[in-house]
Amino acid sequence: MFSRFIPLAALVAALLPALGRAAPLSLDQALELASQRSQLARAARAGALGASQAARAAGQLPDPVLSVGIENLPVTGPDRLSTTAESMTMKRVGVSQEWVSSEKRALRQAAAQAQVGREEAAERVALADARLQAAGAFLDAYYAGETLKLTTLTEHHLHEEAEAAKARLASSSGGSQEVLALTAARGVAEDESADAQQVQAAAMVALQRWVGERPDGLAAPSLPGVPGEKAYVAAHPAVIQAQREVEAARAEASATAANRNPNWTWGASYGQRTGFSDLVSIGVNIPLPVSPSERQDRETAAKLALVEKAAASLEEALRMASAEYQGLASDAQRLANRVKRYRTGVVIPAQQRTEAALAGYRSNQVPLMTLFEARHAEVETRRKLLTLERDLAKVQAQLAFKTVPGGAP
Repeated sequence: MFSRFIPLAALVAALLPALGRAAPLSLDQALELASQRSQLARAARAGALGASQAARAAGQLPDPVLSVGIENLPVTGPDRLSTTAESMTMKRVGVSQEWVSSEKRALRQAAAQAQVGREEAAERVALADARLQAAGAFLDAYYAGETLKLTTLTEHHLHEEAEAAKARLASSSGGSQEVLALTAARGVAEDESADAQQVQAAAMVALQRWVGERPDGLAAPSLPGVPGEKAYVAAHPAVIQAQREVEAARAEASATAANRNPNWTWGASYGQRTGFSDLVSIGVNIPLPVSPSERQDRETAAKLALVEKAAASLEEALRMASAEYQGLASDAQRLANRVKRYRTGVVIPAQQRTEAALAGYRSNQVPLMTLFEARHAEVETRRKLLTLERDLAKVQAQLAFKTVPGGAP
């Protein structure tokens, strides 16, 4: 009875390492982790929250002012500092309120709300930048790992071929030159593997900076499709930020222009006198803009100049984003053509050459060095193909992740 469970226990023991092994990190997971960990996005989020609170306060009336005092208090003579001896001495308490029209308050609130939009755009731009940086680090780490696999494969092949050459030398069917050449080549391959390991380790450290921990493995990246030029330009971070700057400048200019109409201040006070009637005072303070063309109008003109500045920056951002898209799209198309051409014109013939050399070596028709040269040439072509594929993927990542997700709100 017990013997029936031995194979099952052995199977479970064999599967436990595989079950405990973490799944390789995907590109989408890396982007999500980078978005969650971005401290720049957190800072921008706090700025947006602060601007939102300020916008709510901007539409309120100023606080009323309470005034308390004593008028006509004697400071000389026998009645010095007496509040009851002099009939003109009066204890006064009053309140005043600066009145801001509902239209002006609405303009101020709109200007503050434009600042909220600018801060929210900064948050979304920070998230987009975190995703872009994480995507670049992921691609570098993934292709560094693939390159390490090729160098390790070359090292393994050369180890086998060097051992075979030694066996041929021992049987007097090979020469010492062949052994020395393969031994030296194996040393070179080991050094290339060490260099590839160093590059991969550095790439994984850079990726860890965005995802928070060193992943056990990386899944093959799957990049989204390339957006059109119009969508790319509309969602470009520089364009979105420039648009928010224009909106903020216009709202600020409108709020400043409303200052040409001054705010009135209403006030009322109650005065108490000893032995005489109490007094009530009511009044209004009206600022007199004696020279609006020299102050209020100039302040408005200064804000309008900032609007012009922001509009010019927006136009420049649009041109830059359009040129950037055209350059990236051209690079992507060129690299895609190179990858296709290199795969069919170089990599596949190199693989066929290796297969022919292996068949010839097994039938004793070609020497071992010929097989080594064919294998080495194939690995080098595959490494070059990986480099082209990595360059293409990074350009596609620029097109896919440089823009703000969802575009302009």
